[in-house]
Amino acid sequence: MMLSGMLRPAALAVAGLLATTLAAAGEGKTPGYNHKIPEKIMTPDAVETRFGTMKFFDGMPDKATVERLYDNLDVLRGVETFLNGVPATSIEGLRLGHLDLGADTSNKVILLDQLMDSAPLFLTGNTDTVYGSAFLHLGTDGPTVVEIPARTGPGTVNDAYFRFVTDMCAPGPDRGRGGKYLILPPDYKGDLNPPVGGMEAEVDGEKYFVSKSTSYVNWLILRGFLVDGKPDAAVASFKNGLKIYPLSKRANPPKMEFISGSRKSWNTIHANNFEFYKELHTVIDREPTSMLDPELLGLFASIGIEKGKPFAPDARMKKLLTEAVAVGNATARAMIFRPRLEGFHLYPNSAWGAAFVGGSYQWLRDGGKGGRYLDARTLFFYQATVNTPAMVEQMIGAGSQYAYAATDRSGDYLDGAKTYRLRIPANPPAKDFWSVVVYDPQTRSELQTGQTFPSKNNKRDKLIANADGSIDLYFGPKAPEGKEANWIQTVAGKGWYTILRLYGPLEPWFDKSWRPGEFEPIK
Repeated sequence: MMLSGMLRPAALAVAGLLATTLAAAGEGKTPGYNHKIPEKIMTPDAVETRFGTMKFFDGMPDKATVERLYDNLDVLRGVETFLNGVPATSIEGLRLGHLDLGADTSNKVILLDQLMDSAPLFLTGNTDTVYGSAFLHLGTDGPTVVEIPARTGPGTVNDAYFRFVTDMCAPGPDRGRGGKYLILPPDYKGDLNPPVGGMEAEVDGEKYFVSKSTSYVNWLILRGFLVDGKPDAAVASFKNGLKIYPLSKRANPPKMEFISGSRKSWNTIHANNFEFYKELHTVIDREPTSMLDPELLGLFASIGIEKGKPFAPDARMKKLLTEAVAVGNATARAMIFRPRLEGFHLYPNSAWGAAFVGGSYQWLRDGGKGGRYLDARTLFFYQATVNTPAMVEQMIGAGSQYAYAATDRSGDYLDGAKTYRLRIPANPPAKDFWSVVVYDPQTRSELQTGQTFPSKNNKRDKLIANADGSIDLYFGPKAPEGKEANWIQTVAGKGWYTILRLYGPLEPWFDKSWRPGEFEPIK
């Protein structure tokens, strides 16, 4: 009895403490739960967003919200498909353009024998070199040989997603001596296992520079330099020395056919409307699934673009994708004309920027630690072609370097109704030559004006220099009096932008001790 009496006060104290604890816990618990639930994992009954109020019943979206969310998801994926699909559709646009001129087999080469004037629609093509352009069809032809003549300008093969396969000529393994290149298809099963960029190997007793592509369709683009300001020597070199044929037909290769692409209106640019998705579907359906990683294939499949299946969106999806491609197109244009990418600007307070941002032909950010530099890839392929390490490597006295500008000193877009002056300081750091070409912001192709070539080239054109060796270039609808030799015509009512090219860039370009002037509006 005494022991029992002694325990009763202790038991009552414990019971009281427990009751107090339970009461406190009860006061803090989330309604509808036995305990307090972290607010950060909960969804309110109403959420305000940029596309309206989303409503939920205990975390479950109502019908109207579900419809709005799926519409948004499909548009988002349509936009991402556009931004990530541009490399593939750009190659496809080039292929379709070649077909329009009759270049339907690999032995048929489009030759810009009178240089690239403004008639063709071709992403930021130059007016300074002779282009030789062909498509390899590894799916039908199998391993394909490309014979390159000696002393040809830079050449490159890109796959159907605009990825690097190999360089040729000076930046390639033949180092300008010419030679035979062998391009293997993605389903090749033989003993050859070349790395990216290729290797030298002996095949049936002959030496080849061997590369393997990830795709069946591949673009071959070659450039020939002017001699004494004329294309004749480069044209003759291509016609006499360039050969493309299936390895299986090396004993009796098909005759080469060269089709002039100069002074003709033909389009090589991908669509910016709903047709874009059809072009992308053509690529995905033709190429092996191994060409792209599952993540990218999954993105495309989420809007109905999948190998082996028709692309047949219903009326709802077509309407959403029509909106998505418009937003994607506008976004790409914001990227190139008002870029926000770190590393774009070449100089402080300058309009001049790099088209190849990030210094990686594989579009890797920080050597891959930051993954793929997606916006840099879109910025480049929406306005340019050819993917090669040579465009990002500091090759002193070899290759080429580029800078582009779309605004004047005040940051305003360049206006075709106004007149501007651009000063090229003395001693431009280019071993071979430099040029300035003007482009149409709509087509990203050469601006079509009364001049055949909307450009100036220090080797081709007789430019008037200032006393200090600098050269002032003028841009406007009419030439300032006495400045006709240094004038590039623009069109009132249209905008324009420009690319400065240095062929054989020298050290002052890379260390930035030399820099071009800015675009100055003049009266």
